[in-house]
Amino acid sequence: MTDGWVRLDDSIVDGAEMAESAARAATGFAGLGVGPGDAVAWLLYNDAAAFTVTDAAGMLGAYAVPVNWHLAPDEVRYILADSGAKALIGHPHLLAPLGDPGIPAIPLSEWPDWLAANAPWAEAPLDPPGSMMYTSGTTGLPKGVRRQPATQAQRDTVAAFLAEIYGLHPGMVSAVTAPLYHAAPNNHAMMTRLAGGHLVLMGRFDAERFLALVEEHRIGYAFMAPIMFVRLLKLPEAVRACYDLSSLRRIIHAGAPCAPDVKRAMIEWWGPVLVEYYGSTETGMVTWCDSEEWLRRPGTVGPAMPNAEIVIFDEDKRRLGPGETGEIYCLHRDLMPFTYHNDPEKRAGVEHAGLVTNGDMGYLDEAGYLFLNDRRRDMIISGGVNIYPAEIEAALIECPGVRDCAVFGVPDEEYGERVAAAIEREPGSDTDEAAVGAFLTGRIAGYKHPRLVVFHDSLPREDTGKIFKRKLREPYWEAAGRRI
Repeated sequence: MTDGWVRLDDSIVDGAEMAESAARAATGFAGLGVGPGDAVAWLLYNDAAAFTVTDAAGMLGAYAVPVNWHLAPDEVRYILADSGAKALIGHPHLLAPLGDPGIPAIPLSEWPDWLAANAPWAEAPLDPPGSMMYTSGTTGLPKGVRRQPATQAQRDTVAAFLAEIYGLHPGMVSAVTAPLYHAAPNNHAMMTRLAGGHLVLMGRFDAERFLALVEEHRIGYAFMAPIMFVRLLKLPEAVRACYDLSSLRRIIHAGAPCAPDVKRAMIEWWGPVLVEYYGSTETGMVTWCDSEEWLRRPGTVGPAMPNAEIVIFDEDKRRLGPGETGEIYCLHRDLMPFTYHNDPEKRAGVEHAGLVTNGDMGYLDEAGYLFLNDRRRDMIISGGVNIYPAEIEAALIECPGVRDCAVFGVPDEEYGERVAAAIEREPGSDTDEAAVGAFLTGRIAGYKHPRLVVFHDSLPREDTGKIFKRKLREPYWEAAGRRI
């Protein structure tokens, strides 16, 4: 519990109100049979209620399970069943497609009355359990990553390095620009609250609206995705110049590769306030890099943090040396061990030598700094040559008229795969395939140019920056009667 406030549009909830709501919710959840080790799920846009549910569940020794509201009803029902959730809180229109979820479901419209009907929890709160987050499901059904409870010493260690990286301190004002169902923005928001800071929630990210909020609330901190930087840089110069951004102190980004030209432009605009890290729900944060360090080694995500280990392996699990690209295996030793909920054997498929991989490809330089190439599953092998879509996307996103893009491999009878690009145009743009090809000429090698360009009204990208390439790629492979 903290003294900080949480603001969404014109609504503001202070720390005392948050604490009372959580205490009442704990009583209500206990009445629904929630106890130590159980789960309470929430299906919410960014809202103060997400913190109330999390705090209340923790008081009972239960897990709070955020559910991605982009998921289809069957996927949501899968998470509810897999997690064993005993209650669900959500926006009415997000709950409606589920029908009867099989557990008590409380619409947010009834949440205030439901809270008021419960007396505040009178017993001593239990120690909160470890975390329970479901991955975004970009490659299949979401996986529940369940981490064991941490000791107080471990919590203190993690809090100390997060305080350094996030710049945590009482009274700080952080923007929540990405969905709270995702581990990284959720963690940033929760740590801000624990530090006694304040939160300004955005329902959905809008570039100019973000600048206005920074000026209005003197926001100094935020977790952001690289696609947000792209949106910001595409604002007209006159719009960018009319907001006072002098309050910005530390902007954390992670979750997707950031094109070097984009990052450099952001540092030139905002100053050396950008901090990048690499890690995942499974591995924890294993590297970090501030703006000054990045400018000395453009493209890096930083060296291994203290008590974190990073090793690059080839396909035969042989350890690779500096400059050699392979699959990244890593782990932060200060975090408690994790399992995949209801599927502990699944960890064996991503683990080697005590380290864990997300399928990312990259290399370490001579000084131990990590550089990312792409995801292994996204790498295109055309005529025996490895092609990394992230490099092509970094060039393509700079093309005039391109709002968003995704590059992936499609079947090719001669070369095995060829490069395809899915493009979302800027409103009013008439950018075509010829313009795209002309723009890329001289920027990337000819063999990396997309041989297929398809324009879409919108691309299936999460607000966190992750794009569902599977949805774009699979129709081509299914039509060819094979899978990548």
